[in-house]
Amino acid sequence: MKQKICVLAALSGLAILFNLSVATAVTNWRSPAASRTPGSKASAWLLAHTAQGEEAEFLVILADQADLSAAAALESKTEKAAFVRNALWQNAERSQASLRQWLAGRGIEHRAFYIVNAILVKGNRALLEELAARPDVLRIEANPHIRNDLPKPQMMTAQAPEGVTSIETGISFTRAPEVWALGFTGQGIVIASADTGVEWDHPALKAHYRGWNGSAANHNYNWHDSIHTGGGVCGPDSLTPCDDSNHGTHTTGTAVGDDGQGNQIGMAPGAKFIACRNMDRGDGTPARYLECMEFFLAPYPVGGTPAQGDSSKAPDVSINSWGCPRSEGCEPLTLQAAIEAQRAAGIMTVVAAGNAGPNCATVGDPPSFYDASYSVGALDPATGNIASFSSRGPAAADGSNRVKPDITAPGVRTRSSVRGATYANFQGTSMATPHVAGAVALLWSAVPALRRQIGLTENILNESAVKVASTLCDATGAPPNNVYGFGRLDIKAAVDLARSRTIANVSAASYSNSELASESIVAAFGSGLATSTESATGQPLPVALGGTVVKVRDSAGAEQTAPLFFVSPTQVNFELPPALAAGPALVTITSQNGTVNFGSTLISSVAPGLFSASASGSGLAAALVQRVHNSVAQPFEPVAEFVGTQYVARPIDLGPADDQVFLILFGTGLRFNNGLSSVTAKIGGLDAQVTFAGAQGGFTGLDQVNILLPRALAGRGDVDVALTVNGKAANTVSVNIK
Repeated sequence: MKQKICVLAALSGLAILFNLSVATAVTNWRSPAASRTPGSKASAWLLAHTAQGEEAEFLVILADQADLSAAAALESKTEKAAFVRNALWQNAERSQASLRQWLAGRGIEHRAFYIVNAILVKGNRALLEELAARPDVLRIEANPHIRNDLPKPQMMTAQAPEGVTSIETGISFTRAPEVWALGFTGQGIVIASADTGVEWDHPALKAHYRGWNGSAANHNYNWHDSIHTGGGVCGPDSLTPCDDSNHGTHTTGTAVGDDGQGNQIGMAPGAKFIACRNMDRGDGTPARYLECMEFFLAPYPVGGTPAQGDSSKAPDVSINSWGCPRSEGCEPLTLQAAIEAQRAAGIMTVVAAGNAGPNCATVGDPPSFYDASYSVGALDPATGNIASFSSRGPAAADGSNRVKPDITAPGVRTRSSVRGATYANFQGTSMATPHVAGAVALLWSAVPALRRQIGLTENILNESAVKVASTLCDATGAPPNNVYGFGRLDIKAAVDLARSRTIANVSAASYSNSELASESIVAAFGSGLATSTESATGQPLPVALGGTVVKVRDSAGAEQTAPLFFVSPTQVNFELPPALAAGPALVTITSQNGTVNFGSTLISSVAPGLFSASASGSGLAAALVQRVHNSVAQPFEPVAEFVGTQYVARPIDLGPADDQVFLILFGTGLRFNNGLSSVTAKIGGLDAQVTFAGAQGGFTGLDQVNILLPRALAGRGDVDVALTVNGKAANTVSVNIK
C-alpha cells in the first residue's frame, strides 16, 4: 500500500472544501531628445533670464530615466527603497558619466542628482545652448530662488512652555487621542520633515528625534542641510539640526510633538522624526528640494555624500509644507520624478495644497498637484469649514484637471513648537499637512499591513474622511470635490475602517494562522469581502467569483491571482498560488464593488493542517479507511458519520491479524515535505508507519497522508492522531478504534 490511494469517488464528504465554515532588472528608455532644438529644451523662464548675457543656475535633465515599475511588486519597504535607490543611482552613474567629464574638463562647477538624473550647473546662454545641443540631454530647467510665504508675525502668538498644557484643538478635531487610547501612537514609524530645519532639542521634540537615544545625539543619517550659502542664524551646512525660521519646528511639532508635561501638540507622539533643511529663511530652490528628497530616499552621514546613502534608514512618510511656484520659474515637471521615486520606494509624500485660495484652480504649485503627492487643504477646526486661504482645485497646471486637494485638516490657529523652547499659533496649509503625516503614522502603527501600501493608505484615509459637499469649484459638489477633497481628516474612523478591512488568513484545515504554504487551501475572514455568496462549480477553479478577486504578493515581490473555492461577504476560500517565496506575503481581496480588504501572512515550505469532520480543525478526522484483505484492497470505509446534528465516530475494525488497515487523512500545506522520512505519525501515542504523504491529485490544494494502523491499537477507543511534517506539528484530530 505504498502507492497513492485514489479516493475521488469517496470525497463527497469533503465537499465542505467548497464552503469551509468556521464559527527585475533595471531597464532604461531614451527619449528622442536629439530631435529637439536647443531652444525647445530650455524653459521659457531660463531663456528669458539669460537673454542679456546673465548667468543663471539650471538643472540639466538627462534623457535616460530609470524604470522603477518593478518596485511595485516588492513587499517590504526595505526592498522597495533599496531597489529604487540602486536603480536610480546606477542609471545616473552610467548616463551622467560623459556629461560630468565634459563639465569637469571645462572647469564648470556642477552637482549631480540621481533621484531625477539631473546635473545642476551655472552658466550663461552660450553654455545653455551648448548643453541643449547634446543628444543625451532631455530638457534644461531653471533653478530659481523660491520665496515661500511663511507665517507672518501677526499670525502667531508666542507662548512660554507653561502657557498651555493640553491636547491641541486640531489634534482632538481629527480624533487622534481616541487612537492613542487604543494603544497606537505612531510607534515604529519615522516621519521626515523637509522644511526650514528644526530645533531638535525643543522640549516637545527631543524625545521624538531618531538621533537621540536618551543620553546622546547622533545626527548621522538623521539630519541634512541643503543650504550651502547664507542660512541665517544657522549658517550654511549646519552640522546639527537647526531652524532658521520657526516654520520647520512648528510643522514637526504638529506631527510628533509632546513634551511629556501636558503640551500634546502632535498627532503621533510615538513616532520618530528626521529632518532636512530645504529653505533658507523661507527661500527654496528646486535643487534644495531635490537634495532633501534624495537624502530621504537614502540618508547618509552629516558631511557625507549620496554615495554613502543607506536606503534602510529611509523614513516612512514625509512632511512637505512648501511650494515651487511656476510664477517664480519652477517648471511643472522638475520635481515630479523625485516625488514618484519616493512613492515607489514606499515613502508617502504628504504635501501642502498651498495658500492661494479662495479662487478655484489655485492648487498649481509643484508638488501639490502631482498624482503621486497626497495634497492637504486647510480647514478651521472651530467651524469645520474650509479656510479662505486654502488653495482649491482642479489641478490645471499639468492639464490633468484632477481633483485636488485630496483631503483637508486643521490649519487655522494651530499651536505648535517654535524656536527657543516656546510655542506659537500659525495658520496655513503648512499646518494642515503635518496633521495628515502624523495621521499616517497612527494608521500604520495600528495596521502594520498598510505600511508602504500607499495606494491602500490613501483609499482608507479618503473613504473614512468626513464628507463635505461644496459646489464652489465643482458642478455637483459631491465628494471628492476641489475644495475639501474627500473630506475632513478623521483618523479614528480611518483606523476603525482599516481594522475592519483587515482579513485573517488561516489554513482551511487547521484554522492556524501561524504559517501557510504554497498550493494550500486558505480561508480568509473579514467583512465586505464579496457582494454575494457563490461557490466554484468545478475544476480548474476560477480566479474571479462573484466579482471577487484575491491576489497574493510574496516576499520576493511576485504577485499572483489565487484560484477561488468560495466567496461570501465574510469569508473567502482560495488556494495559495504556487512557488511563493518564503517570508511575509500580502493578501488583498477586492470585491465587485471595489472594496479592498488586506492582510499579511507568513509563507513557509510546509504548514501541515488536517481536515476534521466538523470543519473546526479539531475532533474527528475527515478521513477514510481502506482495508487490504488477502492482498486485495477493499472498499473505502468512513471514520465518521453524521447523526442528528453532529458527526459521531464510526469505530475502525482492525479485523483479522493478517489484514492491513490504512488510515487515509486529508489535509493541506504538506505536499512539499522533505520525503517520507520527514513525515511522522503517532496514533494513540504509538508510532505508525506513513506510507504516502503528498498531493491528493484530484482536488485542488488537497493533500493526503496514508498511515498503516498498528494492530496494538485494537480496543483503544478514541485516540489522537498526531502528525509532524519537516518537524512541524499539524493540528491534532482523532479516530475511534474498535
